[in-house]
Amino acid sequence: MDQHNTSLSRRNLLRGGAAAGTFFVLPPEAVRGSQANTKISVGLIGSGDRGSYDASIVQADPRARVTALCDLFDDQIERAIPRIKAENPAVYKDFERLLASSVDAVLIATPVFEHPRMLEAAVQARKHIYCEKPAGANVEGCRQVIAASRRADPKKCLMFGFQQRYGPVYVEAYKALRNGDIGEITTARGYWLGGGLGQEPRTFDPDPKIAKLRNWYAYKDYSGDFIVEQDCHNFDDLHWFLGALPVRATGYGGRKLRLDQEILDHLSLTFEFPNGIHVAYEAAQITPPGLRRVGEEYAGSKGAITTSRNKSVVFRGSDSQSIEAKRDITIDAIENFLGRILSGDVENVGERAALSTMIALLGRAAIYGGREAAWKGEFGA
Repeated sequence: MDQHNTSLSRRNLLRGGAAAGTFFVLPPEAVRGSQANTKISVGLIGSGDRGSYDASIVQADPRARVTALCDLFDDQIERAIPRIKAENPAVYKDFERLLASSVDAVLIATPVFEHPRMLEAAVQARKHIYCEKPAGANVEGCRQVIAASRRADPKKCLMFGFQQRYGPVYVEAYKALRNGDIGEITTARGYWLGGGLGQEPRTFDPDPKIAKLRNWYAYKDYSGDFIVEQDCHNFDDLHWFLGALPVRATGYGGRKLRLDQEILDHLSLTFEFPNGIHVAYEAAQITPPGLRRVGEEYAGSKGAITTSRNKSVVFRGSDSQSIEAKRDITIDAIENFLGRILSGDVENVGERAALSTMIALLGRAAIYGGREAAWKGEFGA
């Protein structure tokens, strides 16, 4: 295990906007894309539940292996190793030291507020990057991601965990839309009505800063509120299918069960997109089982499309055609990431991911401010 000073590591992690430092950069001939007979070496930064799940998909893929794990907390690492089934991985407490290692690619699955600075550091270290969504917890973080992605090595893959972009159910629905199967889009809806997150148990730590980090989801400056941390998926889909960003938003939100936390537990919004397309959106994390559902709906002049992680349906008059997901679309996204590294057909979606996240920030501004929030007014462009 890396014996770098733990208390210093904690200060570094909690330092928010700190500079990433200097990194050792591998010569081009040592980069994974040139070694056809070697598995892609992947390091995980943030070894909690989501990071461990993503890394387990990598480890199960014959083209790659997880060789390094990084987390501030030992118990996170201890739980992650058997879940991932990693074989004797290097262990770090400082993400900078993992980035200075010989891994070819990194998965970033830390609390949301850390995504921008860790992604920027990974870009500087010239790694292939798969960063969990969203891009950041605030506008400044999203702008940092955009700036970093513009400086990225064009031979490196920079992907985000907006899995719908890679799931066959969504890809086929988008093809139908582009083929004109439902005509011109007239209106749209999005919804994430889930439950189980009304009164979460809190993790105790005598250090209040560490306690906040352990319970990062409950704090809007760390998570962005659930509209950013969770609902960014829907907003990325709307960004994709509508091919545009919203002009303005209005909405409301509140707390019914999540009374001891900073973040909301339900909300509703109306967005106006270009060409007068209005989008209704609602989300809650206190929904009873019988009412839970997640997805999007697109109404057109000749039909309609419904999308979700499990199924998409294209309606044309009285006829319909559906496609069902055969597995979790996270697998599709991570397999796509590994395939692009091997083929050299890389993509950099940092700016796109940041803009999708900013749709959530626009909605949050409308709810928090109790006013109409305009894209130009909030972001200046």
